Amino acid sequence: MELRCEDCAGCCVDWRALAPDAAGSDRAGDRPPLDDVYGLAPLTRDEVAAFLEDGLGDALVPRLFEPAERDATASIDGVEVAAADDRPVFVIGLRKPPKPVAPIGTDEPRWLDACVFLDPTTLQCRIHGGDLYPRTCSTYPGHNLELDAETECERVEDAGGGDRLLDDEPPTDLPAPAFGPQALGTTVFAYPDPDDLDGVVDRIRTDSLTADDRARFVGAAVGSRPGSLSVDRDRMAGARERAREADSWAGRAIRAWTERAAGDGDPASLGVDSRNRLIRELEDDAGAPGTPGWD
Repeated sequence: MELRCEDCAGCCVDWRALAPDAAGSDRAGDRPPLDDVYGLAPLTRDEVAAFLEDGLGDALVPRLFEPAERDATASIDGVEVAAADDRPVFVIGLRKPPKPVAPIGTDEPRWLDACVFLDPTTLQCRIHGGDLYPRTCSTYPGHNLELDAETECERVEDAGGGDRLLDDEPPTDLPAPAFGPQALGTTVFAYPDPDDLDGVVDRIRTDSLTADDRARFVGAAVGSRPGSLSVDRDRMAGARERAREADSWAGRAIRAWTERAAGDGDPASLGVDSRNRLIRELEDDAGAPGTPGWD
């Protein structure tokens, strides 16, 4: 598996506004998500705990799903969601605020939802190769290649983004996929108290989850026991409180970018100097890890 990632960021950015016919959709499959976030990468329980330990609980977001046929369901706000034993199932991923980025060979920066850890200047991941770098990201698109499923690399190529997938041989050491029987309590979690979730469905659909909403799900993920539906209540409560109190550079940058953004796909008419200054102020000078560039 060999990729050319420079100037791409196709798997880190919602680029549907640039090429709607070529881009994919997370709404495919038997269990469409309630949200419309593009390319959410599910984290393992241990990865969620590591982000929390590093003070980055405000960079995390939950995803719930519509039920497939014959799925167990739970009702939240009168909406049936996929469940296990009457508990809503969910995953945790990384938030994607709008950023002024120029991915896939675009001529000028545009406001596109991008992973909170994507540097808008270099289009590199700020945590790539580090202790927090998610397994899902480090192995992409290995599982797609193994299953002969379309990759984001190929979609970018179809959109005129140049050669991206240079070798389509999947790695031999791929971990278990994020979804499947082994995923319960590891990457797929069950929320133990659905009665606490009033209003959550609407806030997920309108991208208006509160810090308390996100903290509830982060706590339940960290408190989960692999291979089961059981949740350690003390561990859950402690993680929830830490997530609720998180105030990292990432969370502050999300708020700042969101306040400044224009419409999805609109040109980011900031000027090069102004854009670079904002990136320095909101991310680099605020504590974001740097990237090495493409030299």
